[in-house]
Amino acid sequence: MSAGAVDDEFDPGLERVRSLVRDVPDHPEPGILFRDLTPVLADAEAFATIATELAARVGLADVVVGIEARGFLIGAAVALVAGTGVVPVRKAGKLPVVAASRTYDLEYGTATLELAADTLAPGSKAFVVDDVLATGGTGEATCALLAEVGVEVVGFGTVLELAALGGRARLAGIDVHALFSL
Repeated sequence: MSAGAVDDEFDPGLERVRSLVRDVPDHPEPGILFRDLTPVLADAEAFATIATELAARVGLADVVVGIEARGFLIGAAVALVAGTGVVPVRKAGKLPVVAASRTYDLEYGTATLELAADTLAPGSKAFVVDDVLATGGTGEATCALLAEVGVEVVGFGTVLELAALGGRARLAGIDVHALFSL
């Protein structure tokens, strides 16, 4: 899959996933249309579909890295199907021992992500997973955080890409896999 493509060919399982995505207007603040994947995660068939589809793209990764918070859930399922371990990237202050942290801009504020110490060896390969690729700030910060500790990002997988927000451009040079785009 090229960095400019979306894995968006007709697939009944993915159409089911797409149909379960809930739009929540004005969340977390007025003017933001939040795409909620909670109904997808609650549906066993849809959840299995996204785990299987993304696991097929893990390739040579040693580990799946899930971005807080829904990326944890999806990343764990992807890792299980792919036969790898899973490592979470957390919001600031949640980890007892931190290897590195990165502050970045959101479309409605700033945030800091942290990686636990002694979880990833320099030279290892990671496939990063999140639920939605929007502006790309969270994905970009996560990939920079991993690079800081010597981990190679071999791909980025997401269930949903909001293409109009241009987040893929912030992941230039990384093979991005979006199961579908809205």
